[in-house]
Amino acid sequence: MTQITLLDGSIGQELVKRSGDRATPLWSTQVMLVHPKLVGEVHLDYFNVGATVATTNTYAVLRDRLKRVGLDDKIGELTQTALRAARRARAAHGAGRVAGSLGPLVQSYKPEVCPAAAEAAEIYAEPVALMKNDVDLILIETMSSVDQADGALRAASGQGVPVWLAVSVDDDDGTILRSGESLQDLAPLIERFQPEAVLVNCSRPEAVAAALEIIKTFGKPFGAYANGFTRISEGFLGDAPTVDALEQRTDLGPEAYAEFAMGWVEQGATIVGGCCEVGPDHIAELARRLKEAGHVIV
Repeated sequence: MTQITLLDGSIGQELVKRSGDRATPLWSTQVMLVHPKLVGEVHLDYFNVGATVATTNTYAVLRDRLKRVGLDDKIGELTQTALRAARRARAAHGAGRVAGSLGPLVQSYKPEVCPAAAEAAEIYAEPVALMKNDVDLILIETMSSVDQADGALRAASGQGVPVWLAVSVDDDDGTILRSGESLQDLAPLIERFQPEAVLVNCSRPEAVAAALEIIKTFGKPFGAYANGFTRISEGFLGDAPTVDALEQRTDLGPEAYAEFAMGWVEQGATIVGGCCEVGPDHIAELARRLKEAGHVIV
């Protein structure tokens, strides 16, 4: 019997799907502007099927991303909307934690276009300050290079709130980050900043097991929450991409995804959940499988 933290699944993709609106480069932030009530509904649905953590819809609420569309003056308002939605869902459910999401600057999966660590840390200081008093932990997500992780960790560490670091690995080789650097190269950062957990996220589930074999050597609680994309396409790696450039897998239903996640638990993972295209049905099945195996969801 192991105590397992069950994360939620996709927030951004789930919001885009439920809104029915056309995808835009603002992704789930656009949905929050037009359909703010949807955010709380998604969080509550995940809590109700067994998740114990609500990840705030702040992944792309970053000044550099908002500035491109003339909304950089809305960063505080949007952050508060996201925080309120997660906290109210937690209150309605009666238990759980709120994780403040901190996504990549500029664009996901392209660390080469992001500012260097020192500059990134200065930019990240703002969203960290806006979130830190209203979350139980800061979840740094989809870091795809060592330098990218360094910048986010500099800003989030030492702020009086636990920090979890989640990195994205190559679709075909889980031993390397999307930058091509070895996952092992993160070790000095982990030693320096001492995040409370190290995770793999927004990667194909097939790549996760190899990644966890390296991450488990860092001496921290570890885990994974994979995506349900066929792969990160060249179309999505262009300028100002929209999520409709990515294709959802048809072979990764709740049972198939849970099978992968249970394998990660067998490797020693104590934190599991889902990322893009992994929805409430997947998390419900994973919760069922964890309980069936005798684990305690915390």
